[in-house]
Amino acid sequence: MREARVERKTTEVDIVVELNVDGRGKGNVKTGIKFLDHLLTTLTKHSLFDLKVKAKGELKHHVCEDVALALGEALNQALADKKGIRRFGSAFVPMDDSLARAVVDLGGRPYSNLDLKLGGTKIENLKTEDIGHFIASFAQASKLSLHLTVLYGTNEHHKIEAATKALAIALREAVTKEPRMAGQVPSAKGVL
Repeated sequence: MREARVERKTTEVDIVVELNVDGRGKGNVKTGIKFLDHLLTTLTKHSLFDLKVKAKGELKHHVCEDVALALGEALNQALADKKGIRRFGSAFVPMDDSLARAVVDLGGRPYSNLDLKLGGTKIENLKTEDIGHFIASFAQASKLSLHLTVLYGTNEHHKIEAATKALAIALREAVTKEPRMAGQVPSAKGVL
């Protein structure tokens, strides 16, 4: 099994993330931020990762950022040398009025290009700037190249939920073992 456990404890947060990329989409997420819990549970369900998150912190911004960093680190650890994975993944996901596209590369070079088209300052109990920061921090910590775009939509909740589902499905594809690549690193360089 490809699993990892990451603990992140600072003067601002106390976080434990347990990740199994070969899971069944089961999650137990408690960050103290209901909308972040919803997004992480959605990510879990559609990536088929098993995820446990326990997070405490006074400020929502710090909790979002540090959960993202811990989750990204856990993904990177769980994939280890990345031998045999597909490496790339992509998905389009509709959510009622919204359509989102995610394209990922687990090639070890962190980058994120986000165009979430979020117009408001808040969705439920979370600032939209913290949502974008969460996704960018996750890409950085997991050494993932991520292009995540909401192509259109009118409802802010639907836009970010479509984007989260697209990211989940793209990740599921990228971490999938490719039988023809067994024991090989998916790179012409031989290393990621």
